[in-house]
Amino acid sequence: MAFGQSAGPPAPGRMIDELLELLHAAGHTDFRDARGPMGFTQRQAAGKFTRDEAEAFIAELEEAQHRGEIPDAPPAPDEPSPADEALRSIPDAQLAAELQRRGWIVVEP
Repeated sequence: MAFGQSAGPPAPGRMIDELLELLHAAGHTDFRDARGPMGFTQRQAAGKFTRDEAEAFIAELEEAQHRGEIPDAPPAPDEPSPADEALRSIPDAQLAAELQRRGWIVVEP
């Protein structure tokens, strides 16, 4: 086997998608983000898995989900609170002036 080559057939796309969904549920943004915690190699962090590797990681993540260590679905985005809604209605200049009055340094984007 040549250097950097995987040992086995590549995982199908649907299996990679399933693995990525489980990683998202575990709080990771992508394969690179999960590299350290999951123990991925550099090749795997690029999203390239053999069928056996993908099956093993999927089983590991599903087992963690079954034990309750990972939620079944990614958390839903929080609804804005009334305070958030009120802040959105304040003009930018007025909000910046209030922050400066409180000692913050404000820079326009």
